[in-house]
Amino acid sequence: MTPPLADPAVRRVALVRLRVGLGDLLCTVPALRRLRAARPDVEVSLVTFGRMAPVVERLGGTVDDLLAFPGAPGIPDGPVDDAGWAPFTAAARERRFDLALQAYGDRPAANRVTAALGARLTGGFAPTGWAPPPGSEALHLRYPLHLHEADRHVALLEHLGLPRRDGLPPGGDAGMGFPVTAADEAEHAATLAAAGLEPGRYAVLHPGASAPTRRWPVERYAAVGDALAADGLAVVVTGVPGEREISARVVAAMRAPAVDLTGATSLGGLAALLRDSAVLVGNDTGSAHLAAAVGARSVTVFLPGDPVRWAHPGPRHRALTPTVACAPCPHLVCPIEFRCALTIEPAAVARAARELAAT
Repeated sequence: MTPPLADPAVRRVALVRLRVGLGDLLCTVPALRRLRAARPDVEVSLVTFGRMAPVVERLGGTVDDLLAFPGAPGIPDGPVDDAGWAPFTAAARERRFDLALQAYGDRPAANRVTAALGARLTGGFAPTGWAPPPGSEALHLRYPLHLHEADRHVALLEHLGLPRRDGLPPGGDAGMGFPVTAADEAEHAATLAAAGLEPGRYAVLHPGASAPTRRWPVERYAAVGDALAADGLAVVVTGVPGEREISARVVAAMRAPAVDLTGATSLGGLAALLRDSAVLVGNDTGSAHLAAAVGARSVTVFLPGDPVRWAHPGPRHRALTPTVACAPCPHLVCPIEFRCALTIEPAAVARAARELAAT
């Protein structure tokens, strides 16, 4: 059997990526770029929640359109719209996909969603303990738990016929990208002017994250901010609108002044802000991946998150990890004393940030 991505008859591909995280989608870009380069004739529909459209539009032309997903049982990333399921599957079948790929991860519910699209061929990740339907084994790749998130998707497409490219560095920035538009640049210039900031002369703190267990304590962020301010860097605090309270607590805990831009930039404006910073210090969240995508320097504080999966290697990035046996872990709220957060000292984070800022 000819691998589907090496078959010229495979022209319409559905990529089932039912994620709502900025980092999740950005880590798919290296594989999508490889697919676009090898098969420019393929039309790629990304299947994910409709609210991710602003991010999908920024995937550098690697995706042709978005098929809005209404949610489904077993997919925890968004609510379930039962009434939307029939129109969703009808729209998928009208597109007459040649190939539908489960690119969600280690969750069998995503394979059920993929099968419901009615594609001529169905494959993708095979979750742990899940058996592909008879006859489709070659179209599935056992979920590679040992790989970086970006490499997992590249490995899947190579398994399905994408030409291999040996010698590339694993994970990280290889193939990542985020286009910054002229409008973004104008917004960014206005932001810097209003805040009195100079490119390369400010550090960004991003203390928020969607899960409480991924938030390093605010007083530790404040200590890092004061250390960087003592080096002569302006300190900027960022986050999404729902993180204003966290950011305000960091600013209040600092002795040095800080510029709070939480909720004040668009996604493109934030990308430009990170790109021109001396360094980003943040949690294991979307800002770290956005920084990698635009070539910024970053220090990422990992608490329960898995650095094997999410840390960006290379000289522009540092990952600080806890020295506890229970990390990484899957908890959104720590059931004990949040010991992982207490083992990462502000002095170590500040030292890593200083080393990167000095370059």
